[in-house]
Amino acid sequence: MTALVPPVPANAPRWPALIPVAILVLPFALKLAGVPVNNAWIIFALLVGLMLTGMPISISLGLTVLTYLFAMTNVPIESVALKLFTGIERFEIMAIPFFILAGSFLTHGGVARRMIKFASTMVGHWHGGLGLAGVMACALFAAVSGSSPATVVAIGSIILPAMIKQGFPPRFGAGVITTSGALGILIPPSIVMVMYAVATNTSVGALFIAGIIPGLVLATMLGLMTWWRARKFDYPRQPKANWGERLRAFRDAIWGLFLIIVVIGGIYTGIFTPTEAAAMSAVYAFFVAVFIYRDMPLKGVPKVLLDSANMSAMLLYIITNAVMFSYLMTSENIPQELASWMLDKHLGPVAFLLFVNIVLLLAGNVMEPSSIVLIMAPILFPVALKLGIDPVHFGIMMTVNMEVGMCHPPVGLNLYVASGIAKMGITELTIAVWPWLLTMLVFLVFVTYWPAMSTWLPKTLGMM
Repeated sequence: MTALVPPVPANAPRWPALIPVAILVLPFALKLAGVPVNNAWIIFALLVGLMLTGMPISISLGLTVLTYLFAMTNVPIESVALKLFTGIERFEIMAIPFFILAGSFLTHGGVARRMIKFASTMVGHWHGGLGLAGVMACALFAAVSGSSPATVVAIGSIILPAMIKQGFPPRFGAGVITTSGALGILIPPSIVMVMYAVATNTSVGALFIAGIIPGLVLATMLGLMTWWRARKFDYPRQPKANWGERLRAFRDAIWGLFLIIVVIGGIYTGIFTPTEAAAMSAVYAFFVAVFIYRDMPLKGVPKVLLDSANMSAMLLYIITNAVMFSYLMTSENIPQELASWMLDKHLGPVAFLLFVNIVLLLAGNVMEPSSIVLIMAPILFPVALKLGIDPVHFGIMMTVNMEVGMCHPPVGLNLYVASGIAKMGITELTIAVWPWLLTMLVFLVFVTYWPAMSTWLPKTLGMM
């Protein structure tokens, strides 16, 4: 059996393993020495110090909470265990494994291939036709998957080789798919939005509806950048499809596209909650992949279930520790103190939102989206409320920040996924995505300072 942890070479130095231990012992030493310390500084010093040692973020969160509680407070261990259990005892969290499962079935079940074919018949004859089809297909797949890396894999693994074969530069194709795949967490359903809702008690349904217009606007902006660059460098175009070909491609893709109506229509009409919509999408995706398109044999289902369970377990473990971290922040009044400090400094909503964007973009350099949302949302959300910022608008703004973070180094998940598909180094891919990444940053400014883009539709539909 393969070892879970690689063996340590015999000549490797042993002292690095003592660094996390020294960090964890520090609060106990300060307490014994009677040194007065600022609670917030100790908490963040512990968290950052453990993460810098290379420890996984979820474990760093858990050890930070336990070390601080046992060293600096008299909290009984029973209450910690109870909080760990009750923290994730929420109906909304069940949406995460269901959306992951639905995305897995759709990725392996031929839905992406049919969406690409439909998109190609609609926009393939424009400048950069296959690139535009990639943007459109990513937007369509995002509306059924809820995951950004899954969108990159599903669309990119099919369309990138086709683009290169047709004569597009590899950098162009990789840049289009890496950034367009980020639509997977903005166009509903979105796993990141569910996590924000869990962290802040915001309506998941309102967040899903609020993401529709920003998602379509960003898809349009990315498409325009793709078209402009293709026109500038005279990249290939496809022959124009007639309406008969378009209709046949639409008919072929309709079972996948119908899932959009099932999820969004079901939530809006009140037929089921977002969590129930996630369960329905998983069942529907299984049925379409196995019995309608028949691109997945029944013997392939157990592997999809196992992969989805592994991913769900990882995310739920992060959520559990993040809930504990949020509990610690609240019990130490750190969000309230931060809000008071900002109000004392007369920082208005404009300056605060700029501060939040800078912090989140910096965090995107070293952390993945789930961890950022679960750590930062409980800290920043109370301040946003005190400054009169709408919770749904704030959630969409955080989601767009996560999109940008997934497309730039050093830990952008989309970069690593697209790098494997395009057989391209991270440095080369980072250069390739810059035109579209700048487009996303411009869009971030629009979302940040134009709340109506996010809030108009849910307000019109009576969900806010």
